[in-house]
Amino acid sequence: MKITASEVNKLRQATGAGMMDCKKALVEAEGDFDKAVENLRKKGQKVAANRADRESSEGAVLAKVNTDHNAGVIVSVNCETDFVAKNDSYLKLANDLVDLALGCDSLEDFLGSEFEGITVAEKLTEQTGVIGEKIEIGGFKILKAPFVGSYIHAGNKIATLVGLSGTLDNGAEVAKNVAMQVAAMNPIALNEEDVDASVVEKEIEIAKEQLRQEGKPEAMLDNIVKGKIKRFYKDNTLVNQDFIKDSKVSVAAYVKSSGNLTVTGFERIALV
Repeated sequence: MKITASEVNKLRQATGAGMMDCKKALVEAEGDFDKAVENLRKKGQKVAANRADRESSEGAVLAKVNTDHNAGVIVSVNCETDFVAKNDSYLKLANDLVDLALGCDSLEDFLGSEFEGITVAEKLTEQTGVIGEKIEIGGFKILKAPFVGSYIHAGNKIATLVGLSGTLDNGAEVAKNVAMQVAAMNPIALNEEDVDASVVEKEIEIAKEQLRQEGKPEAMLDNIVKGKIKRFYKDNTLVNQDFIKDSKVSVAAYVKSSGNLTVTGFERIALV
């Protein structure tokens, strides 16, 4: 049967599939639009199954904060190649998905949410068929606080969220500065209390072994290690790190000087 250009274009707009794929789907469906959409989604499922073992280490990591600035989300929409990750239509898809994610409470909730008439999970499968690469959610983080700020590093490879204990006139600037710190310095925890005990024990053992190799007496090790662990906390916990825009003060001191606030939490996702 004859398939018109307008019918092909309508299907293309609805699914994002290529013109030839849309025409083929319509021909196979004998002009039935809904059946053609179903055919394209089945194709996406086949492609997704064939590419299930592929690495999806590229993509776009985006962060967004709600209008009340009390909640934010980071979503990593992963693909196989940087070429696809930089495509305008792919970035639009990623941005639309992050907008939707702002209203979700978990990854499971997000994947099951309706997006353009189907679930997010189904949309990812559909786009795998359209693009020809494995498309999946590589990371999903939510942060809630009295004030939340965000930062996306150039190239959409790293995105961060930071929570502050209260609001202030320049809260967006302060939170963004600390979010940039998180992106650049990649702290392992907010403060000393949040560092996993097993991590500290491992650092102590490494430090002691280094000191033994340097010939330090066993009786002196514990005292020397205390100083090394203090330095470890300073280098690796957010509030104790030197502030990247003024190394004379810590991150905690910078935030306190900006309005007597504290950092309540952070999240970070990066493509590796």
